[in-house]
Amino acid sequence: MTIRLSVPVIPASFFGMVLGLSGLAAAWRSATLAWHLPAVIGEALTGLATAVWAVLVLLYGLKWVVAREDALNEVTHPVGCCFIGLAGVATLLVAGGLVPYSTPAATVLFVAGSAFTLLFAVWRTGGLWQGDRDHAATTPVLYLPTVAGSFVSAVVASALGYPDWAQLAFGAGALSWLAIESVLIHRLLTVGALPPALRPTLGIQLAPPVVGLVAYLGITQGPPDLVAHALLGYGLLQALVLLRLLPWIRHEPFAPSYWAFTFGATALASGPLRMIARGDTGPAAVLAPVLFAAANLVVILIAIGTVRLALRRKLVAKAVTIPLGRAKPTGLA
Repeated sequence: MTIRLSVPVIPASFFGMVLGLSGLAAAWRSATLAWHLPAVIGEALTGLATAVWAVLVLLYGLKWVVAREDALNEVTHPVGCCFIGLAGVATLLVAGGLVPYSTPAATVLFVAGSAFTLLFAVWRTGGLWQGDRDHAATTPVLYLPTVAGSFVSAVVASALGYPDWAQLAFGAGALSWLAIESVLIHRLLTVGALPPALRPTLGIQLAPPVVGLVAYLGITQGPPDLVAHALLGYGLLQALVLLRLLPWIRHEPFAPSYWAFTFGATALASGPLRMIARGDTGPAAVLAPVLFAAANLVVILIAIGTVRLALRRKLVAKAVTIPLGRAKPTGLA
């Protein structure tokens, strides 16, 4: 008799859950510094994000073993391939969460995550530069390999005490963001509308300015300056545009792709809180409570929707059954 195990074949986009949970954990840690809220909530969310990351790393690794064709198809997909970069970004965020507990462990994960992120970003960017792409495949997922990876690398490098490396990463992320955004906005203005299934990826559009703000605060000192306020202002504009588009985006039924909204929403909450902790008493202090509440609401609602999908067994499209071994023979014919 053969013992078999059913393994879900997950897409790389599921790592977006780690980004949302880690982002909310960071927002609560920032709220603890700015408003002296209970630290236990941020630490609990950090633990949850780490546990989800560990499960997803295991499942994604198994995907390359038991469903290699699906994994290879994802690598060559014009849109889905960029989500693979989230594996490195998620690892970086887990490293950042571990900094207060174990610097050596955080450093190991930081090196692994940043190396994966950089290598994948270089590989993917090299493919994009060769051209021969359909403009319809240009979506905000293009930010993930270079912009998200670089900004998060800067945040974690700063936390680990490597400000010079953080500045290099910030520069790579900021200039990549400006270059990619010009291409993306041109596509949105001049090419046909995004199909409903891809519209939730527009949530990623919020992330670059506000994750960039968090990274910028990590490499600077003293009261927040003009650049910090400018990044916050552009992030607020992106958030308002996404609110205006929400009815159009929601033509697509709820799916795990809606986690694309969470990293930007939580960073939009973290940025002003970090500015308050640095002495800011202007608009950031006024907006921070609203943005913090909104970030919690966004993550909670999307998490509830995800749990419902999981309970209805609609969270993943397929599963692969693999043999684990054979029972010992009994000696009977």
